[in-house]
Amino acid sequence: LRASSAVAPTFMLHARMDPESANLDRVQIAKGWIDDNGETGEKVFDVVWSDSDSRGLDAEGMLPAVGSTVDLSSATWVNSIGAEELQAVWTDPEYDPGQNAFYYARVLEIPTPTWPVYDAVRYGIELGEEVIKIQQERAYTSPIWVKPNAE
Repeated sequence: LRASSAVAPTFMLHARMDPESANLDRVQIAKGWIDDNGETGEKVFDVVWSDSDSRGLDAEGMLPAVGSTVDLSSATWVNSIGAEELQAVWTDPEYDPGQNAFYYARVLEIPTPTWPVYDAVRYGIELGEEVIKIQQERAYTSPIWVKPNAE
């Protein structure tokens, strides 16, 4: 995409859960850019999230965790939090029409057990503290590149 004006790019986002997986936690936009000194930067924007009635961005712009329904003793979770579907329209609030940038969407599910937890339950073994036991699966879109018009 070649930026031809000072109008910030706007994205329509729509994510739906996999019917055999966990509900959705949030949809984010990751923005990367190259500044005037050739240095790269990146910022993640929380665009839309589940349980918006009970949680929102704090004073620093951070979104609290969705919570967890994971039961490590049975390697299960419950879709009682999160959302089946999330959608929004988002415009970059920090757009600089003279800057090379890229954007991609990232969708996060609610927490679920990791595969080692399933194996531990099945074989009756105990996992060490160093083993990651809970994860949030993610899906990513292809990036959209924005390049300013040469003057």
